[in-house]
Amino acid sequence: MTRSGIDTSTFDRAKKPGDDLFRHVNGTWLDSYEIPADRSRDGAFRRLYDQAELDVRAIIEDAAAKGESASGIERKVGDLFASFMDTGTVAAAGTAPLAEDLDLIRTAVGREGLVTALGALQRTGAASATGFWVDNDAKAPERYVVYLTQSGLGLPDESYYREPQHAETLAAYRPHVARMLLLGGWSASQDDADDDAARVVALETRLAGAHWDVVKDREADLTYNPMTLAALAELAPGFDWAAWVRALGAPEGALDQIVVREPDFAVELAKAWVEEDEGTWGDWLAYHAISARAAYLTDELVEANFDFYGRRLTGAQELRERWKRGVSLVEGAMGEAVGEVYVARHFPPSHKARMDELVANLVAAYRESITALEWMGEETRAKAITKLEKFNPKIGYPARWRDYDALEIDRTDLVGNVRRANAFEQDRELAKIGKPVDRDEWFMTPQTVNAYYNPGMNEIVFPAAILQPPFFDPEAEDAVNYGGIGAVIGHEIGHGFDDQGSKYDGDGRLEDWWTEEDRSEFEKRTKALIAQYDAYSPAQLDGTHHVNGALTIGENIGDLGGLAIALKAYRIALGTPLDEAPVIDGLTGTQRVFLGWAQAWQSKSRDEDAIRLLSVDPHSPAEFRCNGVVRNLDEFYTAFEVSTEDALWLDESERVAIW
Repeated sequence: MTRSGIDTSTFDRAKKPGDDLFRHVNGTWLDSYEIPADRSRDGAFRRLYDQAELDVRAIIEDAAAKGESASGIERKVGDLFASFMDTGTVAAAGTAPLAEDLDLIRTAVGREGLVTALGALQRTGAASATGFWVDNDAKAPERYVVYLTQSGLGLPDESYYREPQHAETLAAYRPHVARMLLLGGWSASQDDADDDAARVVALETRLAGAHWDVVKDREADLTYNPMTLAALAELAPGFDWAAWVRALGAPEGALDQIVVREPDFAVELAKAWVEEDEGTWGDWLAYHAISARAAYLTDELVEANFDFYGRRLTGAQELRERWKRGVSLVEGAMGEAVGEVYVARHFPPSHKARMDELVANLVAAYRESITALEWMGEETRAKAITKLEKFNPKIGYPARWRDYDALEIDRTDLVGNVRRANAFEQDRELAKIGKPVDRDEWFMTPQTVNAYYNPGMNEIVFPAAILQPPFFDPEAEDAVNYGGIGAVIGHEIGHGFDDQGSKYDGDGRLEDWWTEEDRSEFEKRTKALIAQYDAYSPAQLDGTHHVNGALTIGENIGDLGGLAIALKAYRIALGTPLDEAPVIDGLTGTQRVFLGWAQAWQSKSRDEDAIRLLSVDPHSPAEFRCNGVVRNLDEFYTAFEVSTEDALWLDESERVAIW
C-alpha cells in the first residue's frame, strides 16, 4: 500500500483511465481473483464484511463459551449461537419443530381460521401475504404509523413470474416448492407434492400480477395512501383485516390508521383470498412456513433450500460454514447487543472525531454547490439549504442501545428461539404506535458494512464497520478518504436531494417544496442520467442484460452528487485549489480522489447474481457506479487528460450535472 492509500497492485496498466477507470484500477484483481464457492459476489465491501464477521464471531463465541456462568444479555447471545451450533440436537429433532407451524394450518377451520393462522405465522416470521412495518408518517413525521406493502411471493420480485429472461428460474421453482413440501412433511407423496406445488406457484403468479414493479414502487407520492382499517376493509373486502391484525398480536387500535403502499395489491389479495380454494391457501402457507424454518432444520432441508435460493438464484456453489450462518442468526435477532461490544473493541473515539470533520466538510461543500446552482431558483434554493442545515448525521453507533430483556432464549430450542426472536421484534415495532417518534433509533447495527439516508428523519447514518479501508483509512492522506468515505457521505446526503428524497422537507415531511420550473429542470437532468444508464450492460453478460436507469436513478444521483461534492469537500479540507494539492507517489490530489473512488467499488459477481440484481437492486453494477459517474465530471477529464478518442468521453453537452 502506498502512502497515498491507493493499492496499485490491482491496477491494469494496459487499460487507460479514460477508457475504463474501473478496470484500470481493478483489472489485475478482476482477472486473477476467484470468487469463493460459498459466495455469489466478492470485493471491497465483502472484505470489510468478512473482517466484521470475524470480529463479531469472537464476541459471540466468547459469550457462548461462558455458558451458565454468563449473565444477562451475554447469556442470551451465547445461548442463541449455541442452539444453532448444536448440530446433534438439531439432527435429533428432525422436522418435529415444524409441527407447531403446520398444525396451525391443518387445524384452521374455514377462511376465518386461515387468516388467524396467517397472522400467527407472520408474527413468528413464517409467512407474509402482506408485509408491514412501523415508521414515522410521511405527512406527519412527528408520529408513527403502520405501513402495509405487497408480499406473498417466493421469488425475488414480480418480474420473475412474467419476464422471459426468468422463465428457467420460474420453471425450476415449482419442483423446488414440491421438494420442500415433501421434505417438510406437508405433502404425503411426490404426486401430492407436485399438485400442491402447482397450486402454490399459480397463486403466487396471480399475486405477482397485482404487484407494482420496482420502479413504480419507488414513488414516494404514489405509495402514500393513508386510510383507516375500516376503509381498507371497504376497499378490499373478503379478507378479514381485523382478524389478521388481532392474530399479529397488535395492541387494540394500533392499526386503526395505516398507509397502504399499493392499494391495487390489497384489492387483489382480498379477491384471491375469497376466490382461491382454501386448500390452495393452506399449501401456500405450508410452503412459506417450511421455507422460513428450513435453515434451522435437517441437513436435507438446509441443502434443498440452498440449492434453489443459493445455487439457482445467486450462483453460489457451496453453503456458508455453519458458524457464519450462526453469526448471521445472532446478528439478525440481537444485533445491537453484539454491536455494543463491537464498538467498545473496534471503534476508537479518534475515528468518530475524524468522521465529524469529514461530514462537516461535505455539508459545507453541498451548501456551496447549492448556492451556486444556475438551474435552481432562489425560492427552491433557500428551502434546499434549510433542508441541508437540518440534516442529522449519526456516526458509529446509537446513543442508546436496545433492551432485549423481554426476549426469551433457550440453548436447546433453535426453532423456538427463531420464533420468539421474530415475535419479539414485531412486538417491539408495534409498541411504537402512539409513542413519540424515537429519532435516536438506528436501522443498521454498528457492525454493518453500509450506510443509509432516512428521508422521514432527514438523517445520514454511518455504522462503525464501514469506517475502514478502502473507504476510510486514518493513516492515509485526505484524498483517498474523500474518494472513499467522503463520496459515501456525499452519496447519502445526495439521497436527500435525489428523485424521491427531494420530495421530503428538512423535517422529514413528504411535501412539495419545489417550484414547477425548478422541478422541471431537475427532472430534465435526471432523465438524461436515466438514458445514460439504460445503455449500460455489464461486460460479463455480453450485452444480454442492461441496467434499468429508472430503477437505479436514486442511487445514481447519490453516486454522481456524492463524488462531485467529495471533490469540493477535499478542496475545502486542503484550503487551496485542487491543482495545488501535493503530488504523492506520482499522483495528483484529484487523481487520488478518483482512484480512491474506483478502488472502493472493486467487485466481482457470478452471472446469476448479476442478472438477479439487475432486476431488483436499485444500485447499478460496480463498474458503472465507478465509470458512469466519473465520465460526467469535468475534473476527471482534466485529471487524466481524457480525449475524444477515449471510451469514457462524453461531450460537455452530454455530461449531467445536478448537484
